[in-house]
Amino acid sequence: MVLSVFIIAWLASPCSDISGASSILHFAIIPASKQFHNEVLKAHNEYRQKHGVPPLKLCKKLNREAQQYSEALASTRILKHSPESSRGQCGENLAWASYDQTGKEVADRWYSEIKNYNFQQPGFTSGTGHFTAMVWKNTKKMGVGKASTSDGSSFVVARYFPAGNVVNEGFFEENVLPPKK
Repeated sequence: MVLSVFIIAWLASPCSDISGASSILHFAIIPASKQFHNEVLKAHNEYRQKHGVPPLKLCKKLNREAQQYSEALASTRILKHSPESSRGQCGENLAWASYDQTGKEVADRWYSEIKNYNFQQPGFTSGTGHFTAMVWKNTKKMGVGKASTSDGSSFVVARYFPAGNVVNEGFFEENVLPPKK
């Protein structure tokens, strides 16, 4: 498998260190592979099946948007959600690691929040939002992007359509189902 390397930023203005010598700052961003997309989708759908909800389909448009945002995160090295106005009716999960994450590792980490979810009192809590977005019954499509930086860290963005985690009466009861026995 061959991954392309894209140079996202090359600061051509010289920077001086304390000795007065000039250096040029640069970094490379490696985008998500098709294998990564498939790993994330497969893991999501295996978890969704445990909850009796339909599988997600990968959407090229959402992949492209998620990839663009993962690259923006990698370029700033700051993990923060995109403005809701920039993603329409899509939900978003984010992940960062100091290493090159696999699709399964990311999905497993998000799903592990199930241990904090109270199915007896369904609703949104900050410690379960990744999990609930993954298994939200009404979500039909997803896209994913990953940007791995030259220092080995990686930023992952998943976009979900339509968005989950809608805080309206009865929505969590209808969309976040307990795992089947």
